[in-house]
Amino acid sequence: MTAYLLEHAWLGDRFHDDVLVEVEDGRFTSVTPDSDPPRAVPVRGLVVPGLANTHSHAFHRALRGRTQRGRGTFWTWRERMYDVAARLDPDTHLALARATYREMAAAGITCVGEFHYLHHQPDGRRYDHPDEMGLALVEAARQAGIRVTLLDTLYLSSGFGAPPEGAQVRYSDGSVDAWADRVDALAVGPHAVVGAAAHSVRAVPADDLGAVAGRLGDRPFHVHLSEQVAENEACLEAYGVTPVRLLADRGLLDGRTTLVHATHLTDADVALVGDAGAHVSFCPTTERDLGDGIGPSRRLHDAGARLTLGSDSHAVIDLFEEMRAVELDERLATQQRGHWSAAELLTAATTTGHASLGWDDAGAIAVGRRADLVVLDPTSPRTAGTGRDENTVVFAATAEDVRRVMADGRWVVEDGDRTAIGRELDDVVSRIWEDLR
Repeated sequence: MTAYLLEHAWLGDRFHDDVLVEVEDGRFTSVTPDSDPPRAVPVRGLVVPGLANTHSHAFHRALRGRTQRGRGTFWTWRERMYDVAARLDPDTHLALARATYREMAAAGITCVGEFHYLHHQPDGRRYDHPDEMGLALVEAARQAGIRVTLLDTLYLSSGFGAPPEGAQVRYSDGSVDAWADRVDALAVGPHAVVGAAAHSVRAVPADDLGAVAGRLGDRPFHVHLSEQVAENEACLEAYGVTPVRLLADRGLLDGRTTLVHATHLTDADVALVGDAGAHVSFCPTTERDLGDGIGPSRRLHDAGARLTLGSDSHAVIDLFEEMRAVELDERLATQQRGHWSAAELLTAATTTGHASLGWDDAGAIAVGRRADLVVLDPTSPRTAGTGRDENTVVFAATAEDVRRVMADGRWVVEDGDRTAIGRELDDVVSRIWEDLR
């Protein structure tokens, strides 16, 4: 057992001073505010629970800064993404994911939901081990010191029934049963959970969605949804209903569901999502990078949905930026302030985010929870003089202010690690783009 004295710690309601926490076997065994113990390791700064990044495509990290030439669209960005996806093998996938997850850890992220669809070889043939690409991600997270929910993704169509083509052929298992059988056989370590995903209503035909519901069990289920207006229009043309209604009709909208983006929803869609108690994963830095639009976050919350946050394409890996962007985007859309409190946004990034990924025992500094801690510098140029409370964390801090990170009782990031992480990222991303020339 190790005892730590946290100078200022978020305990779910507010920041408390001098919080004594005892950690044993990776969990908090006691949490006592206003303590003055004779023997405890001091932890200086603002301390919050580990953050949960609920939507990640690790290989997209190679695109940062390389898709901004010319005006472009979501679809031209996608073609560049396909270029990278077509060339990764298990070794390069592991190297890129490890470096990306190390960047996440340094930003205070202790758990990631990896939306994984690079399943097979570029020509669609299976590797000798059919889950080699997915297991590379699990191993990358282990080496980075964080937990992962591998959201193994079903992808059967390039768009509303059309067969996969080009880079997409490596995404497809050919059928729901072939995908589900492969997922059922996945064996991962204690730092990982196997979840499930459907790429989108574009990529999984309506007739197959019901079969997906029958194979999920109690796994977390995630799906891209209504990211683009064009997706909604095509869904209406193909099936006569919105993507939300399609999922609901096929038994895929309930409390285990996380809808990623949920940007373009009707009032009826919002009510359906809220009534289901589903999670929604907003990824504001990616949504604005791709010009997707601003989703109805507050209306979804008020209807009963549960907000989580993701960095998606990793144009930025900074959940503090994602937190405040939810509120700031609402201000732009409505020309009014004060939609989300800092406490609500911090909860979305911690407790709620972990729950959506299947880690109900994480995301809070509380007895019995996993011992995850993120230590922020309260006197950086960004945070100095801001009050040392949740508003500082959400509306002033950035990933650069993270000084130390504990995951499952082990310090996985120390101040000064960023230089080595940057070098690792530079090396692996440069090698990928060298191969693309």
